[in-house]
Amino acid sequence: MPEESASAEDAARLPLTPTVRPGGLRADEVRDFRHEMCTVLCRVPGDALLTGLRDLEVLDEPLGARIGIAPDVALLVQHGSVVGWSLTDPARYLTTAYADPDPNPPSPATRRLLSECLDLVTQPVILDVDDGEPTALARLRAADEALRNQPEDRHRADALLSLIANLVEVYGNW
Repeated sequence: MPEESASAEDAARLPLTPTVRPGGLRADEVRDFRHEMCTVLCRVPGDALLTGLRDLEVLDEPLGARIGIAPDVALLVQHGSVVGWSLTDPARYLTTAYADPDPNPPSPATRRLLSECLDLVTQPVILDVDDGEPTALARLRAADEALRNQPEDRHRADALLSLIANLVEVYGNW
């Protein structure tokens, strides 16, 4: 996860164009490949789209291309360099490590809990959790309980539980 969250104003600046072009990646030779970690997470209301950016300066100029590399996953290109990624419908792809995603659509409860968990692990709420702010800690405990008690969509709920498990372990009993 990128360490910083874009403000709603900055996230609103993210261009929706160009449209995603089908593509893929093919290397001319076998060698180490590394994509710089994105430092900024942009979210839209409802978290139907997540975008990771190299930095906020990416938003100062238009994107050159969006190259689809997998279903709902695209790399963002600007001036010939990959500057980020986007994931459409992230709730659909929630899974624990090395497990295939559930082919059924996520439940509405899972979609809401994804947004709540993303709130809890990103700024500014994560800073409140870290400071032991009572309202933030109550949200953390409530999300943990809701995920543990969600009867449907168990694999996705378990994936979200693993996302917040360390926070619950460290801060859940304050």
